[in-house]
Amino acid sequence: MKRQKILITGASSGLGEEMARRFAAMGRDLALCARRLENLEVLAAKLKQSHPNIRIAVRALDVTDHEAVVRVFGELRDELGGLDRVIVNAGLGKGAKIGTGRADANLATARTNFVGALSQCEAALDTFRGQNAGHLVLVSSISADRGLTGPKAAYSASKAAVASLGESLSTELAKTDISVTTLLPGFIATDMSSKAGDSAQMTATLKEGVDAMVAAIEKESTRVALPGLKWRVVDVAFRFLPNALTARLA
Repeated sequence: MKRQKILITGASSGLGEEMARRFAAMGRDLALCARRLENLEVLAAKLKQSHPNIRIAVRALDVTDHEAVVRVFGELRDELGGLDRVIVNAGLGKGAKIGTGRADANLATARTNFVGALSQCEAALDTFRGQNAGHLVLVSSISADRGLTGPKAAYSASKAAVASLGESLSTELAKTDISVTTLLPGFIATDMSSKAGDSAQMTATLKEGVDAMVAAIEKESTRVALPGLKWRVVDVAFRFLPNALTARLA
């Protein structure tokens, strides 16, 4: 099924921006949200210049503001004349060791990555249930498979919550015309990953990572660790092998 009208949050940089470029090249209409409206407007102008036949709507959005999420999703739906797919991508990678005086960073990550994702799912599924059709995509992380330590603890916990939410919704909506996809990316070269100090040897290029993400989204797969075989292996190892064997990898 072709999903023509696609909403992407966190579209002003990184994975969200690159997904917007790919779907624009495929001739899809886009609704793009992020906190940095100027970045979105620049991106939209470039995409319209390269792909003049598509429609693009942009809005500033802080996904931790539930009322704003509901309002902005509704405005973008009305501007495009509907929504066929919503990609819940907005996220933060802030963090500090818990109990070291930086609760602000951990709480911001938890609010954005999970509570914000839940708000987006509420708004998206309100539309999809009303039209009895749609595709919800949640961008989680391979870190959802195993609780990480130190400054990554809150991040991995928030992404585990997103993955669990995706599993719940996939099961609930399995016999409907609403599809749910949960993506668990490994290390992909973005500004966030460089700040996190991810292993260079394990890090895919942005092109490789988004190629895999867009392919999985278009297939409407239920749950995918990506990109490539190595991250599917890591996914299985983290979920099923004893912690003693995977602690060093984590």
